[in-house]
Amino acid sequence: MLQSLLNTIFGCSHRRITFPLTPARKGHAGRPQSAVPGPTRNGTYVVCLDCGKEFAYDWSEMRLGEPVPKRAPSAEVQAIFR
Repeated sequence: MLQSLLNTIFGCSHRRITFPLTPARKGHAGRPQSAVPGPTRNGTYVVCLDCGKEFAYDWSEMRLGEPVPKRAPSAEVQAIFR
């Protein structure tokens, strides 16, 4: 509670992050990658556990990179949730 209040006032420090994640290259259940609905992500990234923001991750320097821009869901994904 106190942490979320401080994040609101001062911004998140992004100190608590996930282990670096790299998406699989293969499609789901044997399907090719292009057949998988939804946005695809390239490269390794981490997620802040406090605010949920995603960042690129550089394995060679073991550092956070630039924030990953939010992508709009594809038309197929939007149709599923309507």
